[in-house]
Amino acid sequence: MAGEFDLIATYFRPLAGPEGLGLVDDAACVTVSGGADLIVTKDLIVEGVHFIGDEPAQDIAWKALAVNLSDLAAKGAAPSLYFLGLSLPADRPEAWVAEFASGLRACQDAFGVRLAGGDTTASRSGVTISITAMGSLPSGTMITRSGATVGNDIYVSGSLGDAALGLKMVQGDLDCAPALRDRYLRPMPRVGLGQMLRGVASACADVSDGLLADLGHICAASGVGARVDQVCLPLSGDAATLVGRDSALWPCVYSGGDDYELVFTAPREQAEHLVRIARDCDVPLMRIGVIEAGNECHLVDPEGNLVQSAHQGYQHFR
Repeated sequence: MAGEFDLIATYFRPLAGPEGLGLVDDAACVTVSGGADLIVTKDLIVEGVHFIGDEPAQDIAWKALAVNLSDLAAKGAAPSLYFLGLSLPADRPEAWVAEFASGLRACQDAFGVRLAGGDTTASRSGVTISITAMGSLPSGTMITRSGATVGNDIYVSGSLGDAALGLKMVQGDLDCAPALRDRYLRPMPRVGLGQMLRGVASACADVSDGLLADLGHICAASGVGARVDQVCLPLSGDAATLVGRDSALWPCVYSGGDDYELVFTAPREQAEHLVRIARDCDVPLMRIGVIEAGNECHLVDPEGNLVQSAHQGYQHFR
């Protein structure tokens, strides 16, 4: 079977209306009254694909909601409501559901959203969680993936690779710091930062499939290429220790996914403004490269040699 993006382009993009933005932005934009746009996104997570299944129910719930809020953050939207679809095996104990609801409450309280409805059904195999989240912003201010232009700087928030390394710890393949495991189990969507990037960032995506893959989505939507400097990729202390000890772990940094940081582009003249935004949000921002002519996204070492291309990153069905 073709990859998920090929399936979307072939079968579902022809069904989309203008609100769907060509199905390239991970969200829809609906103009409503009062000079506002409603931003709507949907993500689902499936047992055995997005989570192992033996993680605490509170953490599964947190992640299910947080990944949707991350999509809203990448658009610059202020989140407000979400709808929950939950499919459970009949033998799942009610105590699990209580813990799951507790995790939802913790996440919604942290980011100021509330449940507005949904559906609950039985499952023949494993847990599936589907969330539709909504947010708003002033009309015409949504940050798309298609606004990057040649000469724009490329930035990323926070640190990269922590979640992919944390997943290896959860799977028992790596003995690493609990902080990395927590980054995998409980991602922190950059909701406040996303709103402050409105009118500053020319394009933005959240890092869910991997830095190069998600920057590649920006490049494809904008019709540009990119050069990313490996030496500039921001690492936490724990990740830097592990990668320094074993260079084979480097792909966790640039293609591991599940970081839910924001990768975005901005004109060079916004550099000082971005320093102030980073300070006000208390979120580190690192310039990691530049948008170039072409259609390829490349990671290079300090000598300019190719390390990896944007064709790396998580895809379903492959």
